[in-house]
Amino acid sequence: MATRNRESRTFYCIDLRSFFASVESVDRGLDPLRVNLAVADPTRGPGSICLAITPPLKRLGVKTRCRLRDIPKRFGFITAPPRMRRYIEVSAEIYGIYLEHIAPSDIHLYSIDECFIDATSYLRLYQTDALSLAKKLTGEVLRRTGISATVGIGTNLFLAKVALDIMAKRSADGIGILDEESFKEQIWFHRPITDVWQIGSGVARRLEKYGVLDLAGVAALDPATLRREFGVNSEYLIDHAWGQEPCQIADIHNYRPLTHSLSNGQVLPRNYSFSAARIVLREMIASSALELVMRDQVCSGVSLGVSYAKNGSAELDYGPTTPRKRSGGSRKLPGSTSSAAQLTAAVLDLYDETTDPNTPIRKLSISLNGLLPASHTTLTLLDDVEALEREQLIQKTIGGIKNRFGANAVFQALSMHPDATGRERNQQIGGHRA
Repeated sequence: MATRNRESRTFYCIDLRSFFASVESVDRGLDPLRVNLAVADPTRGPGSICLAITPPLKRLGVKTRCRLRDIPKRFGFITAPPRMRRYIEVSAEIYGIYLEHIAPSDIHLYSIDECFIDATSYLRLYQTDALSLAKKLTGEVLRRTGISATVGIGTNLFLAKVALDIMAKRSADGIGILDEESFKEQIWFHRPITDVWQIGSGVARRLEKYGVLDLAGVAALDPATLRREFGVNSEYLIDHAWGQEPCQIADIHNYRPLTHSLSNGQVLPRNYSFSAARIVLREMIASSALELVMRDQVCSGVSLGVSYAKNGSAELDYGPTTPRKRSGGSRKLPGSTSSAAQLTAAVLDLYDETTDPNTPIRKLSISLNGLLPASHTTLTLLDDVEALEREQLIQKTIGGIKNRFGANAVFQALSMHPDATGRERNQQIGGHRA
């Protein structure tokens, strides 16, 4: 188990409340805490997923990540199409506010609407306490952007996150506070255990085999049993069951993964046949191969993931009890390459071999694995060196044009096909309207 860091420290986990929905409300001159608003793309139909809803809709019982059709029309809500570029702008503005008070080395941006802050040294610097500084930061954000926030305060990163997720979001002032002792009193017996950060339904099912339904049960279970069941990941479970987390923000900033990959995935706008999805897959490979070239990197392997429609419906089967149907796999390449032709051949072979041609497809993902600098390119006796060099030159030229004039300045003829999604996705951020 990791060595404990016993130095008394103070961490914040700050979450911008209903961020996307709050931005849309403020931009309309409305109060996010009073208006019924859902962020969703109405052009995708009533099955469109809501990316965010305002707190008043939550109080009416509307679930986060519901579909538009699930919100009763009697609530008279506003539907706001997502604008990802705008959310990035506001997130950057809020980060700038934090930087007026906190050094970047003490901030970890966890997501577009959530961050961790090591506030330890700033309590001394500003001669204040943890609660007052948290209120100062969130108050400044609210005053300047109209976006409210909830805060978890803890003596380590894990406790700060749990204080946010389980306590702050349910408290009147939007602030939760935990240390190791109060953690045992207030969180040990909390159920469901899946409310706890980094414990998903899969881990919960495996724990339930041993009669464990909460963190108190994890703490009481024989560590040897946990190690047999979870391997090295048992160390995180054991640490967290006791409210301990040795990782610091500096450790996160200094982390360098042992392996590197480049991933690309998308949920298709409707059910796609085997042949139609193959067209989109070719676009995705071309896009990833171009990015690889522009980064002056090569890869040594590829992976493919395919998710199918639920019973031929327009929805993916994301239910907690019924596993969704998937296929795919991984393949090592003969050498390290960034050739779009070679990568396309490898991924399409994998697709043709592993994909069910008779079941509608709703999601595709690919990954280029084992990334290395382009100097590690390997050639075989069968490779046409001149053709590969010519392809690289063309790719570099295309990448330069796209960087200067936009992603749709040049594209494959394939992207003109009715089933292609590339041109539309080039105008999106994170799969949503920019």
